[in-house]
Amino acid sequence: MIEPLSPIPFKTPPRHERGMRDSSGWRPTAYRSHTIGQVVANGADMVGSEVTVAGYAETVRGRGGICFLMLRDGTGHIQAFLKKDNMDETLFDTIQSATRESTIQVTGTVAQKRPPKVAEGDPVPSPEYEVNVSTGAILADAAAPLPVGVIDDVHVGLDVRLDNRHLDLRRAHVNAMFQLRGNVLQYGRDHLISEGFQEINTPKIIAAAAEGGTNLFPMKYFETDAYLSQSPQLYKQLAVLGGLERVFEIGPAFRAEKHDTYRHLNEFISFDIEGAWMDDEDVMGVQERMLHHIWSEVAANDQTLIDVVNEYRVSQGQDPVTVEIPNVPFPRIPYCDAIEIVKAGGGEIEWGNDIESHHCDIIAAQYPGFHFIPRWPMSMKPFYIHHKEEEKGTSGGQLSRGFDLNYGRDEMTSGGQREHRVDVLEENLRNMGLEPADFTFYTDGFRYGAPPHAGWGLGVARLLMVLTGAGNVREVVLFPRDSSRVTP
Repeated sequence: MIEPLSPIPFKTPPRHERGMRDSSGWRPTAYRSHTIGQVVANGADMVGSEVTVAGYAETVRGRGGICFLMLRDGTGHIQAFLKKDNMDETLFDTIQSATRESTIQVTGTVAQKRPPKVAEGDPVPSPEYEVNVSTGAILADAAAPLPVGVIDDVHVGLDVRLDNRHLDLRRAHVNAMFQLRGNVLQYGRDHLISEGFQEINTPKIIAAAAEGGTNLFPMKYFETDAYLSQSPQLYKQLAVLGGLERVFEIGPAFRAEKHDTYRHLNEFISFDIEGAWMDDEDVMGVQERMLHHIWSEVAANDQTLIDVVNEYRVSQGQDPVTVEIPNVPFPRIPYCDAIEIVKAGGGEIEWGNDIESHHCDIIAAQYPGFHFIPRWPMSMKPFYIHHKEEEKGTSGGQLSRGFDLNYGRDEMTSGGQREHRVDVLEENLRNMGLEPADFTFYTDGFRYGAPPHAGWGLGVARLLMVLTGAGNVREVVLFPRDSSRVTP
């Protein structure tokens, strides 16, 4: 076991190549005195110092009595130089014969690598550093062959990748996407907090549907029939009614829909907000400002991660993605206008029909980026969406204060102003074939003075699809759940 060391005042390293994590503030652990990234960033000050590093064996190249081991952890890559004369022979032979992706720990001194030869007049590359190994250990052998290549650009089918997600995550572009996902969540959280929203957690075991009863996962909660939550909708509203005023949640939702598309899953993570004294236009403003902030932060801080993703995309013959910060406000295309755009573009649709993906293609030809579609027919929205009796569509049907946010052909958000009139809420429930008595836990909250309020839910994975160019939502979800996949 490594003796605990006092943290060295490491210099802040530059952005690591291939999207590696900044570990400048990480403390020593039982298995390493330094991360590889710390050694790479501070090598000039550490020459001659003894370090212990650990990582995956990316390549192992032996030649007689010497061996070059390329180690990778989540913070960087470094070459470990082994010489049989300088260490235990058996250990040398064991490491030299290690399989790729085995986990290996080495101890040795930091040294500057011999600089490569360059043509006269060419720039001299920055110094690089290695570890001259005195001892080490193989912590775990990797089986061979690998079911998924880690440093190879060979195309592997998505199902094979998901079956071996533990290896797939070691691939640079996949790792970069999930680092980006974590950053996006934090950027969104930071923005909502800056606008006065408070993070909450709502129950995921519920007694009644939030969005209708046809897509619920049933379960037994001891002796009581219960369901996995479709949405935090009802509970975030109750939090607002309780006086928290502005709340948000980043959490899971479950939909028992037997779909098999590139953009649907049965378990997903969403941003959800709810705000008192707000209407639909107010919360559309919150959303577009949040997305503008996320894109601005990614452009400022995460280009190296985007570069890693693009390196892979180009290797597969795909176009690179660019982070284009969207202008605000986003276009508003009311439902009635959207119907006319579709008709004018040759699409078959009538007022009261859903706007399908092929219809969205026609709209996206005019509005290719983020755009809102507000004022949907009330008959197409959940019971908790607000409406104003005087707002009618072109066919005379009742319009709602519900909206969607689209990017290109894909829906990103569903939201709107909520119904705060308890008598209207109960009537909406009846109109949608639901029994108000099953929702008293919810409607009772509206009997004691309910402020007008509004909110939305935004799928995190769909944001990542836009940022990374992923063609399937499963690529940007760690362990996706769909109708055919419940493991790993």
